[in-house]
Amino acid sequence: MPDLTPADDSHATAFALDTSVIPLGERALRGILDHVIAVGDEAETPYLEVKSPLDMSSKATTAKIAKFLLGAANRRPHEAARNFHGYAVLMIGAQKGSAPGVPRGTEAHELEDRLRPYLGPQFPAFEFGRIGVGSDHEVLFVIAQPPEDGQTIFPCHKVFQGDDRRDSLEDGAIYVRGTSNTRPARSGEVLALVERARGGGKPPINLEVDLVGGIHHVDRVDEVLEQLRGYQEEQFSKKLEAEAKSAFAPASLQLASSVFGSPKPLSPDEREEALAAWRNKKPEHIAEGREHFLGVGLPGAGIRVVSRDRFVAKPHLTLTFHNCELLAHLDPDDADFEKAVEPVVRRQHPLGSSFDPSALRFAPRGYPVAWRNRGEDAEVVLTPESFRPNVPWTTGQDDYVILTRDPEASSVEVSWILTEDGNDDVITGEFRVVAEGLVDAAELFTAVFFKAD
Repeated sequence: MPDLTPADDSHATAFALDTSVIPLGERALRGILDHVIAVGDEAETPYLEVKSPLDMSSKATTAKIAKFLLGAANRRPHEAARNFHGYAVLMIGAQKGSAPGVPRGTEAHELEDRLRPYLGPQFPAFEFGRIGVGSDHEVLFVIAQPPEDGQTIFPCHKVFQGDDRRDSLEDGAIYVRGTSNTRPARSGEVLALVERARGGGKPPINLEVDLVGGIHHVDRVDEVLEQLRGYQEEQFSKKLEAEAKSAFAPASLQLASSVFGSPKPLSPDEREEALAAWRNKKPEHIAEGREHFLGVGLPGAGIRVVSRDRFVAKPHLTLTFHNCELLAHLDPDDADFEKAVEPVVRRQHPLGSSFDPSALRFAPRGYPVAWRNRGEDAEVVLTPESFRPNVPWTTGQDDYVILTRDPEASSVEVSWILTEDGNDDVITGEFRVVAEGLVDAAELFTAVFFKAD
């Protein structure tokens, strides 16, 4: 057997895979073999799978090959065409650093006969290639044809239960090629294959995008928070008891003095230091208080999308709310006066620092909604698995609150841009949303933090 072990890392670079070729013929197949010897399993992609030596007469090997062919046949044509002109290759008998191969003697027609019960009578033909490695071994190549628009979905036709669950096959299951393996199809992938079977003449993308909920404007927020801070300082300076039953803040905001609490006793010097530190953090306190106040005080918003007569695979939809800002939406039950108006000295928890779970906001892996403020605009990005034809897809209204920055705005312009996985087209659109009526911050603050019993 010839020595096919790469001498050093530069050898791997020399055998970088050229996927612009059609993987047929000895020269093209040897290029693939050299690449696999150089990098091993790292060579695996949606269009190339690598198996170390297998027993070609075993049922388990037949099932592995069938699974690869099923996954390769269930690819989307425009994605498959990016590499190897749409072909996909399964190599058997090679690994990083060597190509031990398998014993010579595997006949293509015999392999086809063993595969047919799994693939079914309508399965497209596939190519078979080999490269000798010594007098009695060879590396085998099973080469799947490029998928085409109009082809049916190819399900598995026979059950196989292997020792390794990953090698098992189920009758009726639809398999697809993942990043480097073959796996059962997800719902969006099945629907994409249905579109392929319809002939590939996809209609243009026609989205209806609407806002669920409102865009708000609240007047005098900073002014009211300033007044409340003044009241905090006044109460602190007068050393009022935490149990004081009532007090009146400027701008006719009636506040129960019990909310201000009674910090632990401080010496006069400590009191002056605490007050000075509190004053120095005024901008930070105002900003944080504003976010909490408006987050618990205003209803959240969401997005509703309908794709008319068209399946959209793995969409990436970005909406821009012009001259707006986004704040985290918070549960109204989490309203906390001291988060809206920072006290000069916080009340001490009887057991020390307490954990505040409401401050944590974790999105689960794969969560399809992301948002941020970008300059003077607000941006929401949606990445669902798919938009199904004529089926509304709607986000929840518990992610963010939208506010217009323009106090005179009666409506807000919203523009959007959509890209689809495997589609080079970029779709854009826009719509306008009528802004909610102007709300006075003093009235809203009273309603949120001083609810009637």
